[in-house]
This record gives sequence, C-alpha cells and structure tokens, in this order.
Amino acid sequence: MLRIPSLAGATLAAALLAAPVAQAETYVLDPSHSQILFSYDHLGYSTTWGMFSGFEGTIEFVQDDPAASSVEVSFPVRSMFTGWEARFAHFMADDFFGADEDEMVTFVSTGIEVTGENTALITGDLTLNGITRPVVLDATLNQAGMHPMENKPWAGFDATTTLVRSDYELGMFAPFVGDEVEVRISIEAMRAE
Repeated sequence: MLRIPSLAGATLAAALLAAPVAQAETYVLDPSHSQILFSYDHLGYSTTWGMFSGFEGTIEFVQDDPAASSVEVSFPVRSMFTGWEARFAHFMADDFFGADEDEMVTFVSTGIEVTGENTALITGDLTLNGITRPVVLDATLNQAGMHPMENKPWAGFDATTTLVRSDYELGMFAPFVGDEVEVRISIEAMRAE
C-alpha cells in the first residue's frame, strides 16, 4: 500500500481545494433580441408561421463547463404574434388555448449534454396549456464575449425542437393541420449587473 507522508498529503489536499472551480454567471435575456418562431403544415397547402418575442428569462451560464449551466424562460401565451388577428383570436379561444391574460408558457432546464465545441442538447420541462412535458432543445452557442456597443459580457444562442401539439391538448384539426410544430429559438443574453 502506498502511503503519502502527512505533509505531502496536506499539500495535495490544499492544492485540490485551491483549484479554481467553474462558477455560474447569471445572464438575463435581452427581450429586444430574443424570439421563438414556430411553424406547422396547413392542410398540405402552406406552412403557417407564428412568433413569440419580448420574453423574460435567465441563464446560469458556466462557460468553462456548459453542462453545469441552466436555463429558465417564461412568457405569456397571449404574447403570440400570428400576423392575422382572426388566427390569434382562434388560437386564444377554447378550441386551442382558452388563454386568459395570466396564462404563461415556461421552460426550466433539467440537464445539459454537451455534444460539441459550441453545441449541446438541453433537456427541460415545458409547461404549455397547463401541461408539463419534457422536451429537448438542440442548441448552439453562437458567440460569447464583450458586446461591442453595450461594453458588457453577452452571449447568443440558437436552438430548435419539434413539439406535438396534441401532447398539450392543442390538437384541434390534426392530422389535417399538422400535429408537429417546428420551433426555432434565437436569444441574446447579457450578464446581470
């Protein structure tokens, strides 16, 4: 059995304890440069698009150990933009969301699997229409560094996922109107003061 003299053991322990530990830094989303686009097939004739923007959220970002990071985002259902008022009114009616002013969509990450130098799979719980289900975001870190105009640390991410709207009791007219909804996310976030 190898024995480490007590002084050497104490020195090794002190060195390990003194080693830098990656610290999470809080970033807050920049609502003016954060969007969620969604699209679905409409009867095979067209692709219909919608968007959420201006939402809030935080990222606990560990740049040296991205797997230790976390994300939390929320926004009102009624912040949806469809480009046509009648479509928005239908989505907010009982056929779909039946959403009041306070109904929120939330995403809270539960794990991050780093898949490349700037890519990761972010698993989390999505609450939509009062139903919570796990989803996986295929995410890319576009850039992290000093913002050239704001002069503070900034980060930008893109992500994609596919949701099945009937999983959230939003399946009216499926499968004729596509049940799968493609989601594209692009966000910027600034380090909190």
